[in-house]
Amino acid sequence: MELPKLEKPDKYVGLYIFDFGDHVAVGFTAEEVAELLESEKYKDGKVYKIHRAYPDGRLELKGVLAETFQLEAGMFFYSADLKTATGDFKQLVNWAVRSAPPCRAKVHLAKYNDTKFVVALVYPAECDDEVSSWLLEGDYKTTGAAEGGAGAVQRYYDDKPEILDRHQLFGKSEFVSRTGEELLASLKLAIQR
Repeated sequence: MELPKLEKPDKYVGLYIFDFGDHVAVGFTAEEVAELLESEKYKDGKVYKIHRAYPDGRLELKGVLAETFQLEAGMFFYSADLKTATGDFKQLVNWAVRSAPPCRAKVHLAKYNDTKFVVALVYPAECDDEVSSWLLEGDYKTTGAAEGGAGAVQRYYDDKPEILDRHQLFGKSEFVSRTGEELLASLKLAIQR
């Protein structure tokens, strides 16, 4: 795979490379990649996320499975009482107000029974690393057990706990995602942004 020379490689960290088979393009957002993979024509494309960029133009890449763009991942923070769970919920929402998460997400305060509550943070699976870093940056800590991943999201949905409170989080993004004809018109460009 031969990549084009990038003027400012560091501005591409967090974006994606899409290998169409006959050519490669650099600089797609997660939403754009998801749209391409949903199309019949590009469903077999290979996707790489740019994790690091060096001044000499080298990029550190991580392959991303196409299925990742169809999954939700999550982090679940458990408590034995409503007061603690409510505090954890408010702490997370307040952090999101002060510093927007890296992508859209939803936060639920949910009750399984009188001794099991959860703060559920659910987001697109392709943002897993960024959400983890965002929580660390906010020093988000809880006292109970925690679990995460796509499987944990499915268990949460299957268990159907009673949702006591919810909050929608909107992610910060330097780039506006293109869709439809605008996206398709640019696919031959080696550098998307």
